[in-house]
Amino acid sequence: MQFSANGQALAYLVSAILFILALKGLTHPGTARKGNYYGMLGMLIAIVATLLGAEVKSYGFIIAGVAAGGVIGGILAARVRMTAMPQLVAALHSFVGLAAVLVAVGTFLNRREAGMLNPVLMGELSAGIVIGAITFTGSVIAFGKLQGLISGAPVRFRGQHPLNALIALVTIALAVHFATTGSAVSLGLMTVLALLIGVTLIIPIGGADMPVIISMLNSYSGWAAAATGFTLHNNLLIIVGALVGFSGAILSLIMCRAMNRSIFNVVFGGFGGSGTAEASAVTAAAEKGVKSASVEDVIYWTEDADKVIIVPGYGMAVAQAQHALKELMELLEERGVKVLFAIHPVAGRMPGHMNVLLAEADIPYDHVLEMDEVNPEFPTADVVLVVGANDVTNPAARSDPSSPIYGMPILEVGKARQVYVIKRSMRPGYAGVDNLLYYQDNCSLVFGDAKAVCEGLVNALKGGGH
Repeated sequence: MQFSANGQALAYLVSAILFILALKGLTHPGTARKGNYYGMLGMLIAIVATLLGAEVKSYGFIIAGVAAGGVIGGILAARVRMTAMPQLVAALHSFVGLAAVLVAVGTFLNRREAGMLNPVLMGELSAGIVIGAITFTGSVIAFGKLQGLISGAPVRFRGQHPLNALIALVTIALAVHFATTGSAVSLGLMTVLALLIGVTLIIPIGGADMPVIISMLNSYSGWAAAATGFTLHNNLLIIVGALVGFSGAILSLIMCRAMNRSIFNVVFGGFGGSGTAEASAVTAAAEKGVKSASVEDVIYWTEDADKVIIVPGYGMAVAQAQHALKELMELLEERGVKVLFAIHPVAGRMPGHMNVLLAEADIPYDHVLEMDEVNPEFPTADVVLVVGANDVTNPAARSDPSSPIYGMPILEVGKARQVYVIKRSMRPGYAGVDNLLYYQDNCSLVFGDAKAVCEGLVNALKGGGH
């Protein structure tokens, strides 16, 4: 069986519609599962239509590639924890970028041998190589920062921005020369410099900006795919690449607005580090004038409260405490306590990180409120339980003009009657700045692993509380 050109075009159109519906479904937790199904069905149709197209002459290498990729993907899906999802996404972006580079180079070599090169094609190849190379090395650096293989602190040096600008101008000049002459030397130099730009663009980005960078790299991977679509004359790849490119860019802008920062400031600035842990969390807290509390203290306040708001953060993800929080929510609700979850747009290490973890624990969607929805709730909350979140609750964003996070909208947890923060130590958050919340009179820190503390709260409630 073989698809005609018209049949393949129709299948691609159906796939494109399904991909659009998938993006629409992914805009809300309640429809995300359906959106995933649309996306999977669209991809299945696209793959079948491509394999049955007239341009496919042999299936040997295709079957081998699909089998190898399927095995690797299956192993990753089974082994990768939710806490490692941001770096996995970064790694997958790097694959898209590398694929764009390899396809462009392979197309150049094949067309040159057949004498079928032309300026339009060469321009498409230049775009695919430059965007793909930047995406590849940029994603590798992001993966290294998220995985802890390299420091999450920004790496900056004098003349960094002028150097980046110079490399970019030379890369563009080489791309134009390659497009007009077909010079293999220009191709090689352009590729090397584009790979270098990916490194120099991402190394000055601090940990606090990583969610935006992951989103930006997603956008880059989309544009790389679209450029590859032009090279291969594949309309579906062009459509899907444009969808991913635009949606990633829009998401990045939304997240920057949530941090009150410009996209240029994030991409070319960077702030924050990773801090260092103290030997004794309680001792360090006492030295700084920060109050510590126990599980019993938290229970005393929460079991008779009218409203409790839980603020999840990366610490919850690392400890995998979301299931214990689900049980805690159910026990409090049995006592007539209203429980809400507050989500900051850039909490965690990637867009939607906390939403995914809470959905994994089957926490009802109507209990999960975004920042703008939940901030008016804090003044009427008896207790706020912050589970591993840090920078997104820091009042320095409003009160300290010298702070690198100044101007970033935050979850206004300090307005609640009592705040408890679960932390392992007094180390700062990913932005590397001290959290002024911890010095407020109504705030106490509960030191320990988030899962162990939350399970302790659950057991105390089951045992009758205080």
